[in-house]
Amino acid sequence: MAEYKIMNVFDRTISLVKWLAFFACFATTGAAAPWDDAPISSTYRPIPSDPIIIRNATILDGAGARFEGRDILIRDGHVIAIGNDFPTDGVDEIDASGLWVTPGIIDIHSHNGTNVRPRTDSNRQASDVSEGSDVDVGDTWIETAIDPQDTAFARALSRGVTTIQVLPGSAPIFGGHSVIVKPVPASTVSEMKFPNAPLGFKMACGENPKWKGADASSTKDWPTSRAGVHAYMRDRFDAAREMLVNWQATGSVSDDAKTVALAGVLAGKINVHFHCYRAFDMSVMLNLAREYGFQIKAFHHATEAYKIVDQLRAAGTCSAVWSDWWGYKREAMDAIRANAPLLHERGGCVMMHSDSPFVGQYLNIEAAKAEAAGRRLGLSVPEEQMVRWITSAPASAIGLGDRIGTIAPGFAADIVLWNGNPFSAYSRPKLVLIDGAIRFNADAEQRQSDFDLGRTPAIEVMP
Repeated sequence: MAEYKIMNVFDRTISLVKWLAFFACFATTGAAAPWDDAPISSTYRPIPSDPIIIRNATILDGAGARFEGRDILIRDGHVIAIGNDFPTDGVDEIDASGLWVTPGIIDIHSHNGTNVRPRTDSNRQASDVSEGSDVDVGDTWIETAIDPQDTAFARALSRGVTTIQVLPGSAPIFGGHSVIVKPVPASTVSEMKFPNAPLGFKMACGENPKWKGADASSTKDWPTSRAGVHAYMRDRFDAAREMLVNWQATGSVSDDAKTVALAGVLAGKINVHFHCYRAFDMSVMLNLAREYGFQIKAFHHATEAYKIVDQLRAAGTCSAVWSDWWGYKREAMDAIRANAPLLHERGGCVMMHSDSPFVGQYLNIEAAKAEAAGRRLGLSVPEEQMVRWITSAPASAIGLGDRIGTIAPGFAADIVLWNGNPFSAYSRPKLVLIDGAIRFNADAEQRQSDFDLGRTPAIEVMP
């Protein structure tokens, strides 16, 4: 047994050295990366804004600190400093006495713009979430399907959300490319697309891709079990690895865009977001990622993440979770409300996500509900730590942790001013800033989407 362990470690070390040498060579070639060819370029431009001082606020900075009665200086769309007694010449001032200030909320898992409300007479007409023609649709880019007029974007903004990752669905094994957007009024997705954001990619394990194969098994040669899905993944990654080696050696690129996308994953240039619920499924996928040398940035849904915190922490993989979704299918039967605080308590990376245009308006309340469940177990998480679940943690998981998600010098001034404790059901955003410009003002008349014009608010009649 001891000899086996020594040889196993030796083999893994040799394999690691080979791959490090390969990628070092790859990094110096300067060759254009074939997986970078997104179909839509960002034309987003920040609104020009004057320097601003937010005065006398209670600040949760998103990095674990809390400041009382401090000021924030903003200039050229970025945070300059947190402090006091900043000079006021030529600077607009916002009196934040009695208000709480946080970074803008980041929703790491949304289908806004692709599952648009109000719905038509069938989900097929309304939804562009999943491409169902194959179990591998890694050549698709969800940005080509987004309707910017979806009312969910404006509603999310009004609730403090300043960055959204829109993901493709989880029916295929390889679901395609995600896109990161800012929920600002726009006619095209290019006007919303976050400039120079890292690429993201959706994969799925468990029941969804297995069902996809079973539904098509009479006409398609697709896997219909977890073992079949895993074997299919390995087969596709083998092809991608071969393409990488050939590209490095000869400059030749596969004409299969699906293989090119997975090559980008193996090269560490595309962030992987994995639909997975159960602990044993996540553990198998972590082994797969280790075998092929890529990192899973986050498991999404991850209802049993609390069972394998040590494995997730060792892999540097985050968990994007709900507060209390449970029991609607077999995979969700062992979900618990204290999933997030248990992960947090044991040093895991955790965040809240929506997967729904309605939940996407209340991610702060999702965090509060999860924390309350932890408190009932004796795991109290203070606000300055809890806010990380909806700001800096998702920012890091989408590869933007050095640009958004924290109120600190040099970071984008994506900031929310709340009229009370942001984790109270009674609190609402008063102002929402994106890149230092006010994009939502609760005291001002709001632009309505075309979908909202002429509609009257529903009145709930209590029995």
